[in-house]
Amino acid sequence: MNAPISLNTPPRLEDYPFRLSDNVRFADLDPQQHVNNAVFASYFETGRVTLIRNPAYGLMPEGLSWMLVQLNISFKAEIRWPGTIELGLGVGKIGRTSVSYSQVVFSNGACAASAEAVTVLVDKALRKPAAIPDEIAAKFKPWMLRGA
Repeated sequence: MNAPISLNTPPRLEDYPFRLSDNVRFADLDPQQHVNNAVFASYFETGRVTLIRNPAYGLMPEGLSWMLVQLNISFKAEIRWPGTIELGLGVGKIGRTSVSYSQVVFSNGACAASAEAVTVLVDKALRKPAAIPDEIAAKFKPWMLRGA
């Protein structure tokens, strides 16, 4: 088994089991000509939504939906256009109604930002938290963060 990730260790993309690439768009830039801080939230959303809503992974139970309830971002470096980014995501914890994620954005081989996010499973009709079914919790296991 791999050793847990230390808080003092810089993030490594390979520690995040769900990964994808995306483009830096010109529209992502602010007047300083680097990616605006608010855009990072969209990058992290792309990672979560791409995992959760892909029918092949079976993480969207009928009649239920995932709602973001917490997002904490740490900015580490600028990202400039043009370019591509690598997004990494690992599940840190599966609770009764929630899933916690650790996420990173890499640019040019370096971590530009990291985030901790929490989503809650919500009953669409009642608009209240719902218990995560055991079969859905099991489907999150392959995406656990190394050391979690």
